[in-house]
Amino acid sequence: MAGKIVLTRKAEKRLSGGHPWIFAGEIERAEVPEGPGAIVDVFTAQQQFWGRGYWNPQSQIRVRLLTRKLEAIDAAFFHRQISQSWAYRQKIGYTESCRVVFAEADGLPALIVDKFGDYVVLQTLALGMDRWKQVIVEIIEDILHPNGLYERNDAPVRTLEGLPLKKGFLSAPFDTRIQIEENGLHFWVDVENGQKTGYFLDQRENRKAIAPFVKDAEILEAFCYTGGFTCHAAAYGARHITAIDASSEALELATENAILNEVREKCTFIQANAFDLLKQWASEKKSFDVVMLDPPAFAKSRQQIQSAITGYREINLRALKMVRPGGFLITSSCTNLISVDLFMQILQKAAMDARRNIRQVVFHTQAPDHPIVWHIESTAYLKFLILQVY
Repeated sequence: MAGKIVLTRKAEKRLSGGHPWIFAGEIERAEVPEGPGAIVDVFTAQQQFWGRGYWNPQSQIRVRLLTRKLEAIDAAFFHRQISQSWAYRQKIGYTESCRVVFAEADGLPALIVDKFGDYVVLQTLALGMDRWKQVIVEIIEDILHPNGLYERNDAPVRTLEGLPLKKGFLSAPFDTRIQIEENGLHFWVDVENGQKTGYFLDQRENRKAIAPFVKDAEILEAFCYTGGFTCHAAAYGARHITAIDASSEALELATENAILNEVREKCTFIQANAFDLLKQWASEKKSFDVVMLDPPAFAKSRQQIQSAITGYREINLRALKMVRPGGFLITSSCTNLISVDLFMQILQKAAMDARRNIRQVVFHTQAPDHPIVWHIESTAYLKFLILQVY
């Protein structure tokens, strides 16, 4: 027998937009005999069926809805959902290296499935989804037939669910350094030790979009990670790229990727704190035709939003000061708590403080294998802009 959750009247108003998360303060009554991770039925205060999802009393997100229908949550359910997710990626032509399942955007909260060629990396980031991990592994093997499966369940968000951090093989062991193809270039991906699942697949279209702006340009790039934007810029005709990252491991892979794509002679890699180095270089009046910024998320919770705003303003201010008149700032934010409007306000304020004029040339979000569901704000996380600077 499924557990039962009864919503408060106030919760119904917020949830009527379709958001799948139910918070602790939105529950009037909970009757869950099976305990954490159990499937529960959710009802309105008037006892009308609202949906079905998984329960965790240890998390502030008490319930994550899987369906609004009276349907069984079983292996067949997960097989249907993952099959539909894969069919969508096939439809849009994302099959080699792509995100196969994007959590809430694919109706599978807290599940990430990334495909790197013939290998798959899995994340089950909430207790309710983690309980189905073995079933999901069998489904992935049935649908995708990968050569190997690896779990990257070392994301700190799991601790909020009372889950341990771990990573390792979910199949026979394999070499965790995998080579992928993107936009005609090739990259080494370290699925064991790289950030997230090893590579940021969401910037695929944005890396392609820089082509007209980087030709013959002298470029400064901060937060280069393993060289995705670096190698694209070099391949698209940049004169030289100075690429900065704080991680020596990331820079080693970035160097290998530059060699792999035969652009090493165009790249200078520097291990440094980007904030400190850009501040120093801006004060020294160094200048570039293009400055590229792709920082990690600056806020993981609402309490960190103000510090994120400060961080984005500072790094973009320093970058704007170094762009030659008529050149371009290529900048991103992957912080879902920073909205599009707020990010643009931050950039405008940075431009004013730098005494530079800007105009928007390109605005993109993430690649379409990371689809956006309008009423689930967390799915609309990536903001990518190319601004001309005067």
